[in-house]
Amino acid sequence: MIDFDKSKAWRSGPVRHTYTARDTMLYALGLGLGSDPMDAQQLCYVYEKDLVVLPTMAAVLASPGAWMRERTELGIDFLKLVHGEQGVTIHQPLPTAGTVIGESRVTRIVDKGEGKGAVMHVEKTLTHADSGALLATAEQVLFLRGDGGFSGGSGGDAPAPALPAVPDTAPDAVLEVPTRPEAALIYRLSGDTNPLHADPAVAAKAGFPRPILHGLATWGNAARALVQLFADHEPARLRSIRARLTSPVYPGETLVVEAWRLAQGQGDVEVAFRVRVKERDVVVLNNGRAQIAA
Repeated sequence: MIDFDKSKAWRSGPVRHTYTARDTMLYALGLGLGSDPMDAQQLCYVYEKDLVVLPTMAAVLASPGAWMRERTELGIDFLKLVHGEQGVTIHQPLPTAGTVIGESRVTRIVDKGEGKGAVMHVEKTLTHADSGALLATAEQVLFLRGDGGFSGGSGGDAPAPALPAVPDTAPDAVLEVPTRPEAALIYRLSGDTNPLHADPAVAAKAGFPRPILHGLATWGNAARALVQLFADHEPARLRSIRARLTSPVYPGETLVVEAWRLAQGQGDVEVAFRVRVKERDVVVLNNGRAQIAA
């Protein structure tokens, strides 16, 4: 059973991460960018000439690692953990190479009740190692399926506001994004080496017919699509993005990104979005929101 006080007090301490232009290109390749080497709008993510970085890379930089599995005294049932939501806010554009410092902490643990699981929010701040400038704030929301009932009915922390639903009207823009069969094998080289995404035997044990794509790869592909649809292929204009991860994707499937332009104010455009898999008509990201500079 999760120890609320110890888990809530957890801090990663500073995690120093030096990355190169090669790492930036590898992250983009893991999202399928560069699939058309004649497309200059994709080539700039994967070629050192005029290289740009997709802001969602902030989610994988300076990660605290598998701390919930290693810190057994916290009592977290790591095998029943599910990544539920992911968000990032960009304060300054990420450099294409450099050294950053990540500091992560638990900000909220909600008890949904015995047999219903718990919800944990983990926040990571990313700063430039040299200047100390705040580059990004990332938040992941984790569903701890095996840890409900820890509070004895008190509920732990109060729940966070629910992400708003997407409009029930036809989307303003739709973009299909194919994923490659080897996408998970490339994406895992950016840091998440969970064998669920590579080993068919591990995937089968977890109840999947084959290895699944990383949820953060699906999320990154959504960001890539929104930059194309609403930011004229300029990734630095993406200010923030957040969504709920609702179902797994199998590498090789086609993502259909559906987006709605909601409002424009103070120089930014607000976009709602969701992502479905074309082949199975299953929603895999939902309740999405993004802010894009006009």
